[in-house]
Amino acid sequence: MPHQRIRWLAGLTVATGLALCGPVVVAKESAKPIEITSFSGAYLAARVAEGDNDLDSAITYYKQALAFAPDDVQLQQSLMLTLISQGRFDESLPYADKLREVPDIERFSRLALAVDTFRKKDYQKAEYWLKLSLQADLDRLISGVMTGWARLGADHGKDAVSYVATLKGPEWFDLFKSYHRALIADVAGQKDKAVEAYESTLENAAAGGAAPETWLRNAEAYARFLARQGKKDDALAVLDKSEEFVTGRPEIEALRESIGKGEEIAPMVASPADGASEILVNLATALNRGGGEPFVRLYLEYALALKPDSDIALVQLAGVAEQMKDSERAISYYKRIADGSPYKQIAELQLGLNLADLGRNDEAIEHLKALVEARPDEMRGYLALGGVYGSKENWRASADLYDRAVERLKEPEAADWNVFYQRGIAYERLKEWNKAEPSFRKALELNPEQPQVMNYLGYSWVDKNMNLTEALEMIQKAVELRPSDGYIVDSLGWAYYRLGRFEDAVRELERAVSLRPEDPVLNDHLGDAYWRVGRKLEATFQWGYARDLEPEPDVLAEVEKKLQEGLPPLATNTAQDTGAARTKPAPEKID
Repeated sequence: MPHQRIRWLAGLTVATGLALCGPVVVAKESAKPIEITSFSGAYLAARVAEGDNDLDSAITYYKQALAFAPDDVQLQQSLMLTLISQGRFDESLPYADKLREVPDIERFSRLALAVDTFRKKDYQKAEYWLKLSLQADLDRLISGVMTGWARLGADHGKDAVSYVATLKGPEWFDLFKSYHRALIADVAGQKDKAVEAYESTLENAAAGGAAPETWLRNAEAYARFLARQGKKDDALAVLDKSEEFVTGRPEIEALRESIGKGEEIAPMVASPADGASEILVNLATALNRGGGEPFVRLYLEYALALKPDSDIALVQLAGVAEQMKDSERAISYYKRIADGSPYKQIAELQLGLNLADLGRNDEAIEHLKALVEARPDEMRGYLALGGVYGSKENWRASADLYDRAVERLKEPEAADWNVFYQRGIAYERLKEWNKAEPSFRKALELNPEQPQVMNYLGYSWVDKNMNLTEALEMIQKAVELRPSDGYIVDSLGWAYYRLGRFEDAVRELERAVSLRPEDPVLNDHLGDAYWRVGRKLEATFQWGYARDLEPEPDVLAEVEKKLQEGLPPLATNTAQDTGAARTKPAPEKID
């Protein structure tokens, strides 16, 4: 089952001193705004539209409300932030100017005015706007680093580097400070200081684990710097080190290829505006974790206002839109990524997946088919198209597609495990186990520590009452690797259930439900286990709770039957006690 990948910087959200802009919301089909004839009606309509992530309608209603109360500071603030979040930055500036002296909002209003003056290259004015009367740690870091870039723009390069170096703050400041010292020194032509700061950031692997995107951006910027100095081997060595951290990043692959060809390498950050945009992107990606999407989107839109062609900001904004279930907006960002960008292929793949999320499956399939035909050796295209086939339960088309992919893999590498895993799933769903099992085994041969494969193969064996000892050991290992994955823990509990070890099943299924209390199938499984150990009242409660969580129709029918009749007596072979409808383990969403 899919799990959302999140990035985390310990302590950073607390350091903002702000409540996030609100809970994650689901985009709904927007209705045409209507004219409202009262302040309260317009205000409530704006809040409802904002809660539905219909920001264009929210803007319209906030403007209508302001017509009734033009001096309302709270309304001006809400309208300004909504305009920025919707990418309508220039429209937000008159409201930012009105709010420039309001302490509670100046971190956003003065930041907007500073961004505007960066765009106009009025760096002295930018530094003025970055002086805040109230500053949490996050504000101090943003305003401090941006002030350094403003000083560089005003021809104070040496002062700019030292200013950023002396910023006071908690330990998590260090990675961002050293990275931007390197960038400022690089742009200022201070090569020795640039090398020192780039190296210092590269060696700070612990901070890189907390803010991986920023650490990797430093590695890319440093490699670009070294390549421009004619130090090709050193540049490639830095890229090698970055790939020890994470592999498969398109920008690193593209840079490696360009350096190898001896092409001219441009700096990643070339101006004060680029640098100011970069710190906003760095902190937005570090803050991007479940529940903070509206807040992250705000900083990314500031960054995009400074650098409208920033592919990293566009990709991140598209990802935030996906997290907020706003596929239309995600598509709009992906379409803005330039053809020459290393992110272009990923953008096209994600665009296809978002078309599928919108129910435009035929369009998605045609789009992704074209990508596969254009680059038949690129496995990500097969995985994306196969994912769409899988969402339609067209397992035959999925299996045939993955067969084609495997044919292109003359010498499969560790990174290719997912192709075999997905092929195994397709054949298992087609009930062609003789083809599924070898694919799962090949996936594990390529990536022996992959918990999703262990989970799927191990459970399938239990389900078929075969290789039971190996199956249980495999699922137990998957749980060790992913102890907080409720679905994998559920697999272990359900394996115990199928083996008749009901007390063990209860223990693991209780843990699974504690990790994923919102999942109806896991609650249903726990109800079955309770019934088998004689805890029938608790079983009835769990089934009732599972029913109320609105499961799929087949699961719902079985749950309602059990609420009426309970479970039948055990068969002689307890391993054949099927109990609840088991949802097959499913692959994680393709990144």
